[in-house]
Amino acid sequence: MTYKAIAYQVADSIDLKAFRAAFQADAYAFDKDEIFYTLSEEKYLYVFKYGVVCFLNYDEIKVAEFIQFLLAFCKNPFEQAMQEELVIETGAQENKFGFNKIEILAGDVETFRIIMLNVSQSVALDYYSNQTNALLEETNTHTQSLEKTGKLGISGINLKKYIGRTLNLKNKIAENLYIFDSPDVTWENERLNKLDLGLKNMFDLQDRFRTIHDGLEIVKENLDLFKDMLQHRKSTALEWIIIILILVEVVNLVVEKFVK
Repeated sequence: MTYKAIAYQVADSIDLKAFRAAFQADAYAFDKDEIFYTLSEEKYLYVFKYGVVCFLNYDEIKVAEFIQFLLAFCKNPFEQAMQEELVIETGAQENKFGFNKIEILAGDVETFRIIMLNVSQSVALDYYSNQTNALLEETNTHTQSLEKTGKLGISGINLKKYIGRTLNLKNKIAENLYIFDSPDVTWENERLNKLDLGLKNMFDLQDRFRTIHDGLEIVKENLDLFKDMLQHRKSTALEWIIIILILVEVVNLVVEKFVK
């Protein structure tokens, strides 16, 4: 049998507590970070606090209707959601991982849950990768300006905002993604553990995570340099102000003495 899992990054975050209270269905599993539902007609739904929702065996109309309902519980919803798809075929002799397609021995709740988790983390990595690239581009703009003019074209307030965006992104990634952690259910089930590892390799999750981490480290190194340069600029300006004040005082003394 063929299924399709589709994950959407719809917002920066989702208020899971408010959503669960409003959504009239019993959760199969949940915690503060995620809620997993098994619904009728082999439909599965996975909602994550980091702004991702994943559907399995849903038609397009039902997907659109649910996302519209979910937006009421989203912080900073996107005009255009990012998405990741994976076709799942059951009845294979062994697990086979292809391009946007996986063949598995059989489908059960925990198998589908692990698949949906990995698809969801893949689309989340796409989102965080885009944000990291935007920060890198902004950093390159300032370093190019520094190379051409010898001056840093950014104010102290804008630098603080820039630092805040970088730190917030790093915190979101560290808090929300479990790229290096396998789900608890895989600890005692070899079949599910192999499936989870195969999916991580298929989506290249760990390498993509490291690329994002390395990119943010580059941004951070540049921000530290920019911060030091601004502090030096302020110190230099303060020194000139002190020198000017001293000169003014000396001139005043000389003028007063000359007049007397």
